[in-house]
Amino acid sequence: MSLAIVRMGEVGLMMALLSTLIWAGLLAFWGQFWRCDQRLDNSSEFSVLNVELNSKIQNLKLKTQNLFPFVCAIIPARNEADMLPMTLRSLLLQDYPGQFHIVLVDDQSTDGTGAIAVAIAAELNQSDRLTVMSAKPLPAGWTGKLWAMEQGVQQAQTFDPLPDYFLLTDADIEHDRANLLQLVTKAQHNDLDLVSLMVLLRCQSFWEKLLIPTFVFFFQKLYPFPWVNDPNRATAAAAGGCILMRRQALTGIGGLQSLRQALIDDCSLAQQVKGQGTRAAKERDRSSFSTSAPSGKIWLGLTQSTRSLRPYDTLATIWDMVARTAYTQLGYSPLLLVGTVFGMMLVYLVSPIAAFSGALTQNWMLSAAGLLGWVLMTIAYLPTVRLYQLSPVWAICLPAIALLYNLMTIDSAIRHWRGQGGAWKGRTYPAGESD
Repeated sequence: MSLAIVRMGEVGLMMALLSTLIWAGLLAFWGQFWRCDQRLDNSSEFSVLNVELNSKIQNLKLKTQNLFPFVCAIIPARNEADMLPMTLRSLLLQDYPGQFHIVLVDDQSTDGTGAIAVAIAAELNQSDRLTVMSAKPLPAGWTGKLWAMEQGVQQAQTFDPLPDYFLLTDADIEHDRANLLQLVTKAQHNDLDLVSLMVLLRCQSFWEKLLIPTFVFFFQKLYPFPWVNDPNRATAAAAGGCILMRRQALTGIGGLQSLRQALIDDCSLAQQVKGQGTRAAKERDRSSFSTSAPSGKIWLGLTQSTRSLRPYDTLATIWDMVARTAYTQLGYSPLLLVGTVFGMMLVYLVSPIAAFSGALTQNWMLSAAGLLGWVLMTIAYLPTVRLYQLSPVWAICLPAIALLYNLMTIDSAIRHWRGQGGAWKGRTYPAGESD
């Protein structure tokens, strides 16, 4: 019996050391994903530019519009009457000196979304900046959000002149007043086809504080932002709540129709845009603010000033959000599911289990190895916790949080196998589809 315990201790020690080595490797070599340093709203390149622009805008307010590209925002909105007084207002009041128009696609809402949007624009004397259109019935082969966005893009294609950029954004996003100017400046300054922000998600309730920052942490670990932003790497991702995209780049990938059945449409969009970089052959004029042929370059970053107002204040709402797409991320592969569940247990759960079991059995080497791994994962998670202005104590809870996400992933697979698909905004889709 004692020999068996010794052998179990040896196996436990090996696993704890392996978990610790994995975290050391993630911290040192996995794209520095954990640093949360890919930021738009505190980038130094805007400080000098804003001083110059403020001077120009004050003296040449009417002339500056021609110096900036025409941007058209596309907002799919389904039953968003509660959100629009804050989110649509934030877009209508953007400090952007160029031509800017908003197309809101009322996706068969039952709460007066369209009428409220029109009233908000009238209240702000911005009616000429807003077009509200009613979405057509959802055709087969499309997801709801993408179909609404497609109709908005098609409407924008009738404008004269044509928009230079599309701002694809959700109806629950409250934009900082300078957000559009910063997005356009970033795109123009770095010749980017796509600029996307992982907006600050709502983090007020207990469950939001426990689980939402980790959602962002996992996303950064899956798609290290520095690698996404490196044109020499294949890694590509975007956050669907806020995407500024060059019109030519969208045309170059075949429009949104090429993504019509994509569940994770934002990352699919980024992958296609980045992939066309090697195919772009036209010369690009970098001498002015005018748009150019697709470059295939993309950028994804974080922000604390533009935020989502969507509440996920219960465990059930967050659980459904994750379970809706988790198995899709794994390509509906049972083998990848098993590997992911085992990997999550090894990376997140072995260290705290080893730390406690080693202390209880007075196996101090096991306990030390487990504690070291736990410390490393806490260090990795701390910048994300600080991003959300939470106490560092939440970072210690990462193993328990990972266990919950593991269970959500398993549930996502079970839902798929049962053919339940995804449910969102009153629609239920077959397995493999969702909004």
